[in-house]
Amino acid sequence: MAVSLYTSRVVLGALGVEDYGIYNVVGGVVAMFSMLSGSLSAAISRFITFELGKGDKEKLIRVFSSSVTIQIGLCVIVLIFAETIGLWFLNSKMVIPENRMYAANWVYQLSLLTFVINLISIPYNAAIIAHERMSAFAYISIFEAVGKLTVAYCIVRFPIDRLILYAIMLAAISIIIRIIYGIYCKKRFEECTYHFIYDHELLKQMFGFAGWNFIGASSALLRDQGGNIVINLFCGPVVNAARGIASQVNTAISSFVANFMTALNPQITKSYAAGDHKYMITLLFQGARLSFYILLLLSLPVLVNTHYILQLWLGQVPEHTVLFVQFVLILGMCESISYPLITAMLATGRIRNYQLVVGGLQMMNLPVSYFFLRFGAIPETVLIVAIVISQFCFAARLYMLRGMIGLKTLDFLKNVYSNVIIVSLLSAIIPIIIAEYINEDFLNFILLSIISIFITIVVEFYIGCSSNERKFVIAKIKQIIHKKI
Repeated sequence: MAVSLYTSRVVLGALGVEDYGIYNVVGGVVAMFSMLSGSLSAAISRFITFELGKGDKEKLIRVFSSSVTIQIGLCVIVLIFAETIGLWFLNSKMVIPENRMYAANWVYQLSLLTFVINLISIPYNAAIIAHERMSAFAYISIFEAVGKLTVAYCIVRFPIDRLILYAIMLAAISIIIRIIYGIYCKKRFEECTYHFIYDHELLKQMFGFAGWNFIGASSALLRDQGGNIVINLFCGPVVNAARGIASQVNTAISSFVANFMTALNPQITKSYAAGDHKYMITLLFQGARLSFYILLLLSLPVLVNTHYILQLWLGQVPEHTVLFVQFVLILGMCESISYPLITAMLATGRIRNYQLVVGGLQMMNLPVSYFFLRFGAIPETVLIVAIVISQFCFAARLYMLRGMIGLKTLDFLKNVYSNVIIVSLLSAIIPIIIAEYINEDFLNFILLSIISIFITIVVEFYIGCSSNERKFVIAKIKQIIHKKI
């Protein structure tokens, strides 16, 4: 995260605002195809992890090879559309300075190459996560981050077109990462040797799963990107900048929970596949609480110091940015409780009705936000609407999982939902009171952050955790201390 934030700053300074904007907007044209690939990625990860849980090696080999076949086919489709419609859109419709059009076309082609390479890497990535080789996944991710830092250093040093060099070097890193994934998986996992297999029934299942999952992916995209468009229509690009800054802060903090769920997801899917219902339910309860606790621990210091942090980072804080950051972090915490529930739903494979109901609710974000802004509501209303609708989505998930996996709704509300509300209130009350009575300076920022973190840890440990969980944590701490001694 630290490397990524620093790299973004260096790249922006090296490329300049115009070239940085060109890279993002041109790369965004390619990213439009990522919605379908994201749905297929979820399908591939679910099927590989499910077969590992069942222990069916023959089926696992077919799933992996079919996954690679699907990705190759998808690459061909993307290339056809990208080299026709996408290329026409770039050169005919996009607003790019004439003297940078040549560089923009280089960026487009290299972004396309990077996208295709990443698509083919997805089954290998999914295999590493499914086998729970988190150390390998972590090392490769760190290597990728360091590689991007090297790119930032090089574009500052070499006296050639920096935009083209940036695109070339990012594509080169993707190729190297793809080779590393391939070599590691072939050496470690016997199913990761590709053979062309045409299994009509399996392909039908995977595409069907991906198709229904596409509704959920589309609804989330419509909520976030659609909300930005509505803000732009009624409030202008300055408010869009504030929303963009809030998204960067949220991405930096929520990445910790995303990595936590990357480690937890295979366990949920495998326990469902193996028929270990009791263990899966335990994981859902613990995973939902821990996801929230991680975000609360990281978000509370930001929530009580938002204005000062933004001033320290940006110098000049655009209007609306403080509330946008605070609301987007609250939205992230609201949704974190649902992450394990979503994994459990995907594990069942019966996702049609779920995606229709929950996806349909999420799609209401756009028309409801438009309605409020149309009648003069403040820009932050878009996020307030998203927070409210997220609670309806949460209720729908609980109701539907009751029938899908036998989840006891009242137990979940008591042991998870009410628990995180109590922990949040008790953790936040003292830092909020202190923040009201102290001045904004660096020393007070550090002091308030330490107080927030300390209180949150104490409350989460003594009120958020069960007695067995507290004993487990204490035993682990003693074990670590004993090893060091």
